[in-house]
Amino acid sequence: MTFLMFRLYGPLAAWGSIAVGQERPSDAHPSKSALLGLLAAAMGIRRSDTEGQRRLAVAYGFAVRVDASGAFLRDYHTAQVPPERRHVRHRTRRDEVRAEALNTILSNRDYRCDALYTVALWVRDEARRPFTLTALAEGLRQPQFTLYLGRKSCPLALPLQPSLVTSANLETAFREAHFCDDEDLQALERSKSGLLYWEADPAGLDAGALEPVQTITRRDQPVDRQRWQFSPRREHQTWIGHE
Repeated sequence: MTFLMFRLYGPLAAWGSIAVGQERPSDAHPSKSALLGLLAAAMGIRRSDTEGQRRLAVAYGFAVRVDASGAFLRDYHTAQVPPERRHVRHRTRRDEVRAEALNTILSNRDYRCDALYTVALWVRDEARRPFTLTALAEGLRQPQFTLYLGRKSCPLALPLQPSLVTSANLETAFREAHFCDDEDLQALERSKSGLLYWEADPAGLDAGALEPVQTITRRDQPVDRQRWQFSPRREHQTWIGHE
């Protein structure tokens, strides 16, 4: 199989989970919706393009290895926003803060500091893929929209180093993928093995000798990005050594 491999690193990352009220939690590793958003931004697919977003969601499978889990950070967040009014649209933040009768929104927002991840992507449905893996790799090198790690306040700190790896299965793909370590990454605290997450029922995937120690359900399969609707999917979890 051919996999598209790339790395994610930044001083801050936020992988949104189910949010209730003022709590904005973050999972310890990227959700599928976050990875799809990253690809969509790289390829110039807007959030309002429901069909384009759907084609990305069904055509590709994802696996994520946590190379460094990072430190947990919680931010008490305040933001002023204008009240919603029909037929009134604020196109910039400057327009928002100049409006009358601003409201204040309070929230607790969770982040991961100095976390590092390796991502593998493969084609699930060859007939319905919107882009080749080569095109996706080029998009990640020269994205059409700004890329960020979950939230707009979480920019990338290093290039993603996308590359195509042809391996017998998912396990060997992670063991054979190599990246150039920056000085910033050498100081990260890493263990000899990392948690690996991959989709439980992807079409045509050979996981090799990987045996899940746990299978969880995550509600991060995008249904409608404009309405923020997501459906559940199953995700395997196990440990895999670093080469």
